[in-house]
Amino acid sequence: MDIKERFSLIKEKVIEACKRAGRDPGEVKILGASKKQTVEKIRAAYEAGLRLIGENYVQEAREKREALSDLALEWHLIGPLQTNKAKQAVKIFDLIETVDRPSVAKELAKRAEKLGRKLPVFIEVNVGGEETKAGVAPEELFSLAELVISLSALELQGLMTLPPYREDPEEVRPFFAKLRGLLEELKERFPEAPLFELSMGMSHDFEVAIEEGATIVRVGTALFGPRPPK
Repeated sequence: MDIKERFSLIKEKVIEACKRAGRDPGEVKILGASKKQTVEKIRAAYEAGLRLIGENYVQEAREKREALSDLALEWHLIGPLQTNKAKQAVKIFDLIETVDRPSVAKELAKRAEKLGRKLPVFIEVNVGGEETKAGVAPEELFSLAELVISLSALELQGLMTLPPYREDPEEVRPFFAKLRGLLEELKERFPEAPLFELSMGMSHDFEVAIEEGATIVRVGTALFGPRPPK
């Protein structure tokens, strides 16, 4: 299949998952996870209807955004962010999905304030407690959220997670349900914040994520095909 056919199939799966969950398919956005994918593939995905792009690396995103400046794409950072890359990130990305510690939040706020912008962000939560993955521990989420909400140059819009990989997507469901529960608790604690986004689910498990409340699903190989070898 080409990218247009893959995108059409993904949309069909989104609609079916929404039907099972009694949700409006309009609530779910498809984000193309384009790490190491070519500019030509991103352009083809745009022509098929994709409007959200997620990149893992600041430099790679900068080069791609410049090459695709004629397209009305929304760019999300979906990889871990080091504080020394915050200055560039604030200039390149429309939204940062991976705020996971106070130092990153403060640096992003400082850089966004200098640019005179209010930067939309998600907090990344390590729902599986995996040492190899980024994300704030669930028990530390609320103190980090309080800090982010207090920073006037940031707007906390939701949560993101990269749960443990399981061959059977059903085994990932509890992690998605956990993130949804954390978002609901955040809404209760901080009713003033526009908390409405759940970024969770990838190519092999996004249908389960939608059933558990995902508003953004991040698809890479299902849309673009395998990443080129390093």
